[in-house]
Amino acid sequence: MTPVEWLTTAFEPEFMQRALISGLVASVATAVIGTWIVLRGLTFLGDALAHGIIPGLALAVLWGTSPTVGALASALLMGGAVTLVGRRTQVREDVGIGLLFVGMLALGIVIVSRSATFTSDVTSLLFGDILGVTTGDIRGQLVGAALVVAASVALHRPFLALAFNEDKARTLGMHPALAHTALLALLAVSIVASFDAIGTLLVFGLLIGPPATAGLLVRRVPLMMVVAVALGASSVVLGLATSFHEGTAGGATIAGIAVAQFFVVLIGQELVGLVRRRGTVTAEPGL
Repeated sequence: MTPVEWLTTAFEPEFMQRALISGLVASVATAVIGTWIVLRGLTFLGDALAHGIIPGLALAVLWGTSPTVGALASALLMGGAVTLVGRRTQVREDVGIGLLFVGMLALGIVIVSRSATFTSDVTSLLFGDILGVTTGDIRGQLVGAALVVAASVALHRPFLALAFNEDKARTLGMHPALAHTALLALLAVSIVASFDAIGTLLVFGLLIGPPATAGLLVRRVPLMMVVAVALGASSVVLGLATSFHEGTAGGATIAGIAVAQFFVVLIGQELVGLVRRRGTVTAEPGL
């Protein structure tokens, strides 16, 4: 089987086509906002917020309401709590994030344990079911991704100033506190728009992996976002195709490839640097 046949065969079934569209939309939403998260060094916060949606999801499952609404409400609550702890108490921000991270995860598991289908519900919430996404799920994802992209474009200058110099942003009248709050809200939206595809635990890989890899390759923020989207999309395509042919979990395979890309690029750059340094040392005696 040729590489082209390997790919085309995987996406012949309709459920795989829906999974592909869902994964590509998720890669756009996570790559755009993930770029700002990586630039600001807020990866731990992104991980905590990904877990922070679990209580809302669990309540939605128990009450039979919309998981998207429950997840978004929970994520916004988590983001507000993180901001409050970081700005209104003497506790270090990372300590507050860690406590909220564990607390929200524990609360979500306690809530969902009340369900008669505890095991399947937990598996679905944590790891997603990209092969089971519906057309309605994709429409919701598209709305979330469009909101994230549009807001990131509109707030590019405040986010850029906040990422590189918060004090400078304040002197320029860009209201860094409001920009930070908006960033957390968009992070929540991107996570909610992606959890159906790869679950709350694995969304972190798609949120951080492609932007971090893009940061190794380029420096300008807009180009970094474009490269991150391309890397995320490639991990979705390869992950789904691998899952189809090898029978592995779709979301986990996608997240694993997204993380592996970073180390492949990092090791490649280190090897290139090593070869260049040796070439310089070898050339010096002849000068």
